[in-house]
Amino acid sequence: MCLVTKSHINTTNFGSVCGVDVSCCQCHSHKLSVAMVVSEGDSGDAKPIASEETAKEDVKSPRLLTLEILRITKDAQQQHGLRHADFQRYRGYCSRRLRRLRKVLKIPQGDRRHYRRRDVTTVHLTAAAAENRLLCVPLLQAERAWAHAMQLRQEANTEPRKKFHLVSRLKKACAHAQTLLQLCEQSGMCDARTQLEAGAYAAWLSGALLVELQQWRPAAESLHRAQLVLEKLCAALPEDERLVYRQKVEELKPSLRFCAYNIGDESAAGDLVAMRGQGLIENLDSLMAQAKESRSGVMHEVEWRGRRVTVRPEKVRLFLIALQDFDKSVVNADTVQAKIDILENILMDSKDAISALKDEIKSDPKLKTASETQMSSVNYLLSYLMYLRLMRTIDRNNLLVQQAEEARKNNIQIDGKKVRPHDLTRLYEIILQNFTELQQLPGFESDAAYQQEIEIQTKAYRAFRCYYIAQVLTTLRRFREALAMLERCSNYTVESLGSKLADKQLVEKLQVLKKDIESCKFEVHADSVLEDDDDQDEDTKFTSGKYKDKKPLVDRLDEYREDTQVLTKNPNIYKMPPSMDAIPCKPLFFDLACNFVEFPNLDDKTGAADSKKQGAGLTGLVKGFLGWGKSDK
Repeated sequence: MCLVTKSHINTTNFGSVCGVDVSCCQCHSHKLSVAMVVSEGDSGDAKPIASEETAKEDVKSPRLLTLEILRITKDAQQQHGLRHADFQRYRGYCSRRLRRLRKVLKIPQGDRRHYRRRDVTTVHLTAAAAENRLLCVPLLQAERAWAHAMQLRQEANTEPRKKFHLVSRLKKACAHAQTLLQLCEQSGMCDARTQLEAGAYAAWLSGALLVELQQWRPAAESLHRAQLVLEKLCAALPEDERLVYRQKVEELKPSLRFCAYNIGDESAAGDLVAMRGQGLIENLDSLMAQAKESRSGVMHEVEWRGRRVTVRPEKVRLFLIALQDFDKSVVNADTVQAKIDILENILMDSKDAISALKDEIKSDPKLKTASETQMSSVNYLLSYLMYLRLMRTIDRNNLLVQQAEEARKNNIQIDGKKVRPHDLTRLYEIILQNFTELQQLPGFESDAAYQQEIEIQTKAYRAFRCYYIAQVLTTLRRFREALAMLERCSNYTVESLGSKLADKQLVEKLQVLKKDIESCKFEVHADSVLEDDDDQDEDTKFTSGKYKDKKPLVDRLDEYREDTQVLTKNPNIYKMPPSMDAIPCKPLFFDLACNFVEFPNLDDKTGAADSKKQGAGLTGLVKGFLGWGKSDK
């Protein structure tokens, strides 16, 4: 009985391990034989069999799939066109890559004649031959749809109808991203990192779609969820793998601030403008202006110097609305360089607005004829835009002056060069040129109040220019001219402080300049006195053994000097190579001696004397016969 009971238990265990159903065996002898085998081996033979089968099960268990989604997409984007914002090239790469993957993974979508859709499912991931590249199929489908949407966004600037196609492609990208996320979560074959990255990727694409649809609050929630997941991943990964996640988090910040701005967070406007000034946001200022218009109404007119002007061009209206936020961001900027960057963006936008207004004037013949006869509202608006551009240019140049003065004071180089007084003089020359253009604005040449206001500011900046010109002359050892420039600078400063300057910062700078002028005068005077002391008497120079003259010995032969340099190995005797002398290019010669030269008589050689003798005739014959006319020899 004991044998039967024991054999029954061991047989049941063995059958469960080996996969044999003992109850199905109809032969009782088979049960008994199995029992005998187990009883003989007891526990010694059964345990090794179970451990070997368990080891085989561990070997055959499928491994988890891993896909670094952000790193793969970032590398592919940088290598295939997105470095230069070529979305069409990246879209073509995604299509070719998908075709190759489907061919290798044996998931074709039909043949050459017929199309049959085949998606990657959980069945493919749970198969024994599953690999990481299966997850690349929905990922590349989402990337291809997103690249197409970004390409349509570039083309929508000239063709507005493509915005609808853009939205449909973003929806398709979100659908593929959600498919990827479901595969990672439902299959149970992906590790935690892949699931988190898939969730962040899907949340980012969903947020981009909602931003395009102007659903700001859901978009902010999706983007914030993606940002939170990426930050947690970045904290959990090693240091060498965090760069991609940090870059993605920085890319999400402008969109999050824009959503907050549209939801009603007014503090986000300054952050958006600061990001745009740093080059983090492109083509976002017009969206901000449109959002502000939708909340506070459209800016239809602007008032300047007591006159209201209607603003009709759309581009000019958007620029004037965005200018208010730009000015606030300049004030709130932390560094001088950040302020300069924001002002440069303002200047670019003002240039576009001015060109748009000029094009409208050219296209409308009525406006063109009105501009020739009287100051119309459109031309007045054009003068106002030019005034804004020139004033922002002056502010930018003042910041450059401030940056240069700080670098010169702290002995810091800018762009690898040391700051000199010449550089500051050139900056003030540019500022004065801007004020000259302000005086020549169309329609304001005869405005006395406007011209006087510009003249007061011009005089103040002339004082600064004279001050730095004096420093340049001092370095050139031209002390008389430097003192004259300082005196003129003092006059300009006194006149500017006596007038009513509205710019308090400029008044403070003039007061500091007034003190610097006095100290600079004393320095120049001291330098000139020291130079006069260096000019000793000639006798003292000649007798001094330490005296050295730069003139060579050949030029001072009539002077006696005890020059020890003549006895050295490099005596200063003659300048080599000799200096060039100026000579006429084409010399002219005049023969002045020709009138005073007496030439010899050559009549006897030429025969002129014989001809004279023959010409005497009968008279000569008679004279010869009578003895007349004979020459005494």
